[in-house]
Amino acid sequence: MSALDLEKLRMSGAGKAIAVLTSGGDAQGMNAAVRAVTRMGIYVGANVFHIYEGYEGLVEGGDCIKQASWLSVSNIIQLGGTIIGSARCKAFTTHEGRLSAAFNLVQHGITNLCVIGGDGSLTGANIFRKEWGGLLEELVKEEKITEDVAAKYSHLNIVGLVGSIDNDFCGTDMTIGTDSALHRIMEVIDAITTTAQSHQRTFVLEVMGRHCGYLALVSALASGADWLFIPESPPEEGWEDIMCSRLGEGRSRGSRLNIIIIAEGAIDQNGEPITSNYVKELVVQRLGFDTRVTVLGHVQRGGTPSAFDRVLSSKMGMEAVIALMEANADTPACVVSLSGNQSVRLPLMECVQVTKDVQKAMKEKKFEEAIQLRGRSFENNWNIYKLLAHQKPSEEKSNFNIAILNVGAPAAGMNAAVRSAVRIGISEGHNIYTVNDGFEGLSKGQINEVSWHDVAGWLGRGGSMLGTKRTIPKTCMKNIVENIRKYNIHALLVIGGFEAYEGVLQLVEAREHYEELCIIMCVIPATISNNVPGTDFSIGSDTAVNAAMESCDRIKQSASGTKRRVFIVETMGGYCGYLATVAGIAVGADAAYIYEDTFNIHDLKSNVEHLTEKMKTDIQRGLVLRNEKCHEYYTTDFLYNLYSAEGKDIFDCRTNVLGHLQQGGAPTPFDRNYGTKLGVKAMVWISEKLRESYRRGRVFANSPDTACVIGLKKKVVAFTSVCELKKVTDFEHRMPKEQWWLNLRLMLKMLANYQIRLTEYVSGKIEHVTRRTLSIEKGF
Repeated sequence: MSALDLEKLRMSGAGKAIAVLTSGGDAQGMNAAVRAVTRMGIYVGANVFHIYEGYEGLVEGGDCIKQASWLSVSNIIQLGGTIIGSARCKAFTTHEGRLSAAFNLVQHGITNLCVIGGDGSLTGANIFRKEWGGLLEELVKEEKITEDVAAKYSHLNIVGLVGSIDNDFCGTDMTIGTDSALHRIMEVIDAITTTAQSHQRTFVLEVMGRHCGYLALVSALASGADWLFIPESPPEEGWEDIMCSRLGEGRSRGSRLNIIIIAEGAIDQNGEPITSNYVKELVVQRLGFDTRVTVLGHVQRGGTPSAFDRVLSSKMGMEAVIALMEANADTPACVVSLSGNQSVRLPLMECVQVTKDVQKAMKEKKFEEAIQLRGRSFENNWNIYKLLAHQKPSEEKSNFNIAILNVGAPAAGMNAAVRSAVRIGISEGHNIYTVNDGFEGLSKGQINEVSWHDVAGWLGRGGSMLGTKRTIPKTCMKNIVENIRKYNIHALLVIGGFEAYEGVLQLVEAREHYEELCIIMCVIPATISNNVPGTDFSIGSDTAVNAAMESCDRIKQSASGTKRRVFIVETMGGYCGYLATVAGIAVGADAAYIYEDTFNIHDLKSNVEHLTEKMKTDIQRGLVLRNEKCHEYYTTDFLYNLYSAEGKDIFDCRTNVLGHLQQGGAPTPFDRNYGTKLGVKAMVWISEKLRESYRRGRVFANSPDTACVIGLKKKVVAFTSVCELKKVTDFEHRMPKEQWWLNLRLMLKMLANYQIRLTEYVSGKIEHVTRRTLSIEKGF
């Protein structure tokens, strides 16, 4: 869409009315979506209404439909559940109920409806839309509305947002609430792991997922569970013997715990349920292990939403309003969904049809087809879990030696990448070495061969188990070369931040002087700053954003007890403003200052004036984020003094430097999963390159494509040569010259009520959902 069209769109809401409702089971992030729809609707000039208690409120009308204001959605982004309520509604499934709902909408002039819910709620909305014309005709016949009113409101536009913790809606990478539910599950698993190790126990964890095993699958992958039951892939006949044998093997090797994860809808090959109690009794009877069952239940729906869900919901909410403003009588109902890091619009009924196809395949016991219909990401998760859960003897020994090291500052998720790379390498028949303390350790010969079981229990550990330093190769090149020769290293897997990328680039450029460096090299980006070129996301950045967000939530909470206070919070990130920007969106910050989005004293003055106006409302608190290197002169202390001086007698000011707490803590489910997958894919790529480069009894690799950065770029995992990336790197400021997330700045400013132009907004494209599109590799 052109900039001119977007500016027209900004004014197109005048006279229109938008209603938003939440329906079905609640999901964390729904409030963030309600907030975004409300504020974007008001921003484009529309009247926005909240429908309370879902479709029940739509049928009841009256006080259940209320006009919303900008302030009515303040301070809700961090709340779980849904502030406008959700209820199952039988009345709406009847013709009379939908007739009543149509009358209530027309009474308020509403012809644009945003529905946040699962596939049942969205299917109901589509039926309502199709019947709309007929319903208005009935209302005219019953003399409840005039023909002029029926003509004025002749068509209903529907846009859906999928709110479901199960991630069971086909067509979108993630549904609202899924990431937060995984956070709850991993918190429980981490807590249970410590007590299980203390008492040498086996725990059977039952997670939600009556028809979809996504939560069970990803939590098993992210925790290294010993066994997994999901409805899409029933275990083979005789699984009881295999499972007990494997659990017994683990204990005989010295493991002090076993974790078994079971989806509530798990079944066997005959379609009979597999219950958590049955699994427990089996382990007790066969092995005599002290075994406990934990059913997580509605804990998974509760709590504050994760940063991912807050940003996802905000993006989807904004896009939903744009889609409604563009819709006309011929526009089919659509769902706003996530594809890679982009919002897309999908025809609602195409998604619903494929979702139904999954259930049909499972009823007919076509389980392989069901897994494929869930999408390539689900299938990849399942295959990777099976690869990593249990050691299988390699078909043949390769005699390739691969060294793995961490470089730069520690980042949560590094250990997950090391673990999966080690295990895949061993499965491929390679000799795997780990290096302590990065390139410095490589130069000093701190190199040890590692086995499959040496990396057990690493998934949930923060920081770097190998140890990591910022040393780069040019300071110790000769010693590195000497040890590569001494240990006959054929490939290097370097997991780390900008120093890892820069270090491998230095090794590649030194190939002309040292033949020993003509080996395969791969960089897995792992840094909280998310500043490595060649990828949209680095391992550790999600954990860091969540850490910053949780701190800011507490700061906002403390401010709520004190009227008229502004907090200025400094985040890490070097010159890269990713952390400040994404955390700012997740906490509803009033401003976020970063190096990439230049600002001057006039902008600062405008921000102070904006906060001064805000203090005159009922929301008498402010939050401003500042990236640590956003400006040479406008430091955190400067901003504190400026805001204190200009806000004198209106608000007072406080500062908070988050510092290294952003690097610490257990990795989030996203970082565990992402690190695991990158480790697998990197090792598979290294193995292929080693075989290609093996000539006359030795490995010789000197082409640019033998030293790459692996990363997620838009929708796909890609390997990009470090030599190619050199052209797009700002080495002075240690980051890529172009960064995709800068377009999120528009959302941050708009949702904070700054009047800005929509010229840079990138609206979602229409895509279609078919079996073919579901089979395309879409990253994670």
